This record gives sequence, C-alpha cells and structure tokens, in this order.
Amino acid sequence: MDEPRTASRADLLVLGGGMAGLSAAARAAGHGLRAVLVDCAPDLGGSARYAGYLWTAATPEVMAEVNPGGSPELRDTVVAGFPAALDFVRDLGVDLGSAVPVLRYGIGHRVDTGAFVAACRRRVAGAGEILLGVRAERLLTHSTGRVAGARIVTADGTRKDIIATTTLLATGGFPADPDLRAEHVHPQARDIAARSNPWSTGDGLRLATAAGARITNSGGGFYGHLVPAGVHLTPELYVEAALYYSEHALLFNLAGERFVDESLGDHLTTIALVEQPECRGLLVTDARGHRDRVRAPYVAGGPANDKFELARRRGARCVVAGSAEDFAHVPPEWGYDGPRIAAEIARLASGGRPHPPRSVLPRLLDEPPYYVVEATAAITFPFAGIDTDGHGRVRSSGGGVIDGLYAAGADVGGLYRNAYAGGLAPAVVLGLAAADAARERAHLPPGTAPH
Repeated sequence: MDEPRTASRADLLVLGGGMAGLSAAARAAGHGLRAVLVDCAPDLGGSARYAGYLWTAATPEVMAEVNPGGSPELRDTVVAGFPAALDFVRDLGVDLGSAVPVLRYGIGHRVDTGAFVAACRRRVAGAGEILLGVRAERLLTHSTGRVAGARIVTADGTRKDIIATTTLLATGGFPADPDLRAEHVHPQARDIAARSNPWSTGDGLRLATAAGARITNSGGGFYGHLVPAGVHLTPELYVEAALYYSEHALLFNLAGERFVDESLGDHLTTIALVEQPECRGLLVTDARGHRDRVRAPYVAGGPANDKFELARRRGARCVVAGSAEDFAHVPPEWGYDGPRIAAEIARLASGGRPHPPRSVLPRLLDEPPYYVVEATAAITFPFAGIDTDGHGRVRSSGGGVIDGLYAAGADVGGLYRNAYAGGLAPAVVLGLAAADAARERAHLPPGTAPH
C-alpha cells in the first residue's frame, strides 16, 4: 500500500468544526496563521447550531459555589476569558443580545449561532482550508512525543497527512456514542437520546488516548435536559421538547418517590433521573406552573411554547389530573405507584415538609388541576473527557503535557462535575486559547519527521 502523501501543512490543525473548533480556526486566521479545519460532518457548526446563549457564571466565586467539584483551573479560565470571548464574537460581526440572567447564577447573551458559523467559515476559508466529510484516523507524532498533525481519511478512503505545528481536538465529545456514554456517564445512559449532532462519537477522545492522553471526570455527569418519554427526538425538537420548567415541578420515579431537589434546575434533575429505574419519571406541575412556566420562555427573550401541549401532540404520556386523589388511578401499564404519588402530592399541598427539600424554589403544588408528563433524559454532551490544563494543553497519562496537542469544547473533561454553567462560553474561551498558543508556536523548528 502506498504511503499517505502530505496533503497540507498548517500552523494550526483543528479537528472539529463546532463552536470551539470554529473559534480557534477563525482566531488563528485573524493572527495571520494558516489554519486547516477538518470535520467528519457534511457541514460546519456541530451541536452549536442548536444552542442560543453564550453564558457562564457571573464571577469566579459563583462558579466555585455552583460547581464545587469542577476543575478550579478550568473554572477560573472560563470566567476570566468570557469578556474576551464576547469581544471575539462581536469582532466577527455577529450581534449579541443584551445581557440577561441565566439559571439565577449566570449572565449571558443571545447569539445567532448560524451567523457565527457563517462568519467563521468566511474568515477561515480566506486564509486556510476547510475539509468536510473527512475523518482523522490518528495523530502524527515526532520521536520526542510531540504531536505534529494528523492522518486523515477522505470520503473515498484516501489517506493523507496534515503536518501541523499545533493540533486542536474539538470534536464535540461523545454524546452520540452509546458505549462511551455507558462507560463514562452511567450504564443507563447507553439508551438515552442524544440532543446533539450525530457525528460527535468520541473521535477526539480516541485520538487523544492513543497518543497517551489522560481521561478525567468519568462519572461526573453530563449536560442535558428532560424530554417527553416516547417522543422521537429530532433536531427541530431539541429546544421545543425540552422540559425546562421541571424546576417548578415535582418528579416522581416508578416507586412514587421524589429523589432530587428539582428546584436546583432541569439540568441537574436530568442527571439524577439517569440513575433511577428505567430512567423515567412523572413530571408534575399545577395550574400556576402551567400558566406561568410551562408556556413561558426559559430565558428572557427566548422562544415560548406550551411544552405540555407539544408533548401531548407528539404522543407522550400526558394527562391533566383534577386533584391529588386522581394520581391513585395512574394506569397500571405505566408502572408507577400511583397511590403513593397521590398521598405525597396531597401531603405537600397541605403544607408538609418536602424530602428532598426544595432549597431554591420552595413553592409547592397547591393549585389544581395538575399537568403530568412522563419524562426521560437526553444528553447534549458529557462532562468526562480529555484532561487539560487551563490553557487547553492536553495532559499525558504519565504526567506533564503532550507537546503540540490541545483540546477544547466538549472534548475537554473536568470543567463541570454534576453542575453546569454554559457550554458555548467554555468552547470559545479554550478555542481562542489554542489559537493564541498556535501563534506563539508558529515559528518552532520542525524537528524530526513525524510518524
């Protein structure tokens, strides 16, 4: 078999065309560097196309409070780098909305991710190269261990080498790979839906580990949302079907028990549901919750639709119960302990103390009728991934960093542990860090030939 030929040379090779990869490639182009961006998808954008807000915790102290198990180094990097990330987006000519509160502890801006993708595409194409429908087979390394690019495989099976001074892994994590979800999220996560692009199947993780990188934060949770059980989740439903209002509701497992403080946020309730039998539960709110929350936008200025009605139209198990006593008659085929749920709702409505306590939003359901949706979990990206430092440099399994190799976006593990404070902001911040490092490394001597 013929040896792969050198397809291109780059100051920065970016594997992955989502928010992180596009940020890095566009920033590198702005530095006057040659960036080559490779993605296995037929188009750019990754899962960022389904997102709408660029946000993070308001201060480092708030980030530490809401995300105590996350990497302090990464936490501080994201918060400190957020203003510069906003400036970068504006410099691309992409409008940002006014600052709005997100999840009580965050601050963010609505962003047109489609416009962001288009702006980055123009900047990169004008100074570098974009290769779509191409998969990276392995990283190239020097005898010193320094990463020097990657071997790619085109759609027709042709293998080519891209030689690069700096290489960035930004492939979107592994939300679309059931085996990796089962290994690094939870065994029951194997069967949950992915509300992400279908091409994020762990390529970055595999490339990194083959080059000696360390994986971190296995079992640390994931970002996702509750969605109606039994509804086929397609991209146009990623936002519309998400049951964001769960923090204003009660969630019961098959045994008829509450098992989580729902008021902390839908993202945390979703993580907790994955650990429950069959990863499903009954989400219950009352007339006030339906009126004020189910039909309202989750973030100020965002889209509003009736989540309950949408779930019912899509064939989910949805009912309106006239009273707490009606829960005693949950259909047996649903599998829930209805009498226990009825007793608990009645007890709470009459002033009983909730367990687990509702720490943030103590209001209980006391205005019938009750709106019930059977819910399950859907994952956008996992919190396990490649171990990096605060500059995005990939750490090796033996200690130290792997020279020339960076990671950003959902490929990075450890930023969050059973907590969440935004996905787009960390992607942009670490993507920019990789591009800035590439500028510093652009004049490094080539060294020995990669292999």
